[in-house]
Amino acid sequence: MRLCFAIAGLLALATGAAQAQSEVPPPVAAVVDGRLPIGGTELPVFVSQDWSRPLPAIRRAVIVVHGYSRNAADYARDMMDLSPPPDTLVLVPQFLAPEDIAVHHLPDAVLRWLHDTWSGGEPALGPAPISAYDGLDAIITKLGDRAIFPNVSMVVVSGFSAGGQTLQRYAIVGRGAVALAGAGVRVRYVVGSPSSYAYFSDERPLPDGSFGAFSGVAACPDFNRWKYGFAGNLPPYIAAAATPGVVELEHRYAARDIVYLVGGNDIDPNHRVLDKTCAGEAQGPNRLARMQFFFAEMKRRDAAILKQQMWVIDGAAHNAARVFGSPCGRSVLFGEAGCSGG
Repeated sequence: MRLCFAIAGLLALATGAAQAQSEVPPPVAAVVDGRLPIGGTELPVFVSQDWSRPLPAIRRAVIVVHGYSRNAADYARDMMDLSPPPDTLVLVPQFLAPEDIAVHHLPDAVLRWLHDTWSGGEPALGPAPISAYDGLDAIITKLGDRAIFPNVSMVVVSGFSAGGQTLQRYAIVGRGAVALAGAGVRVRYVVGSPSSYAYFSDERPLPDGSFGAFSGVAACPDFNRWKYGFAGNLPPYIAAAATPGVVELEHRYAARDIVYLVGGNDIDPNHRVLDKTCAGEAQGPNRLARMQFFFAEMKRRDAAILKQQMWVIDGAAHNAARVFGSPCGRSVLFGEAGCSGG
């Protein structure tokens, strides 16, 4: 399919007016019950079984990162409604905001971030400057504990919307897979319908569907800075991971088992939580186009080593339950047969 930018999107880039990504969501209705200790702090995590005792029947773990509204309880319910196989453990971390802590009268030890800054790996506001990526590292490391999980052979780290943004960046810089490499555990990353991506170069999609120099740099100087690229503004976790250089990060990312999922109807350029900043708009007019552009760029740059797939879910808009619950979603999450997408 030939993809073109909307004229309105190009005009927005020319103006350089940075639009707010979306309205600030209200405090969450529910906080999940589980707590994972991380260096004297606590991260709320839904876990589908008691992981304080040995779970020899578990062979696969599926981590799901919630969206912008931080509604981990809803994601946990939707995942369990999919009836995961009995050998699968489901985990849903919750990256809270200060207002959530206040409304639910949570202890000071519980981590909190400024709204959606967790998705880009920014340090927590308190009680310690821990990144959400550190939280994912801690979950994955625990899954590699053979005393608790003697038979786990695969960990799937997934996210949808803002969670998909988190996963795409985490797949580049995350350290969790290193903890599992020696145990022979495979790690798959599932990037669900994000608003934007971290690019490995300063090229961006052109109106004719090709790639080239971004013409709006004067009006949008942050277009290639984190979390859209590596040209600056790197939070501490990302800066440490980027020490080997962007080329090394790109090659490692391209060789990882990554699946991109997006609804075929996720095409609303004015969706209430779509990234409408000029840096986001530089990547395409909507989530479907942005994913197609980014995947095309990965194939263009890294075809020789690329171990990634992109599946478009027919009939689905921006809906995690529809996308993850589709045959292709179930295939990449749970290892089930029946996906004919591609």
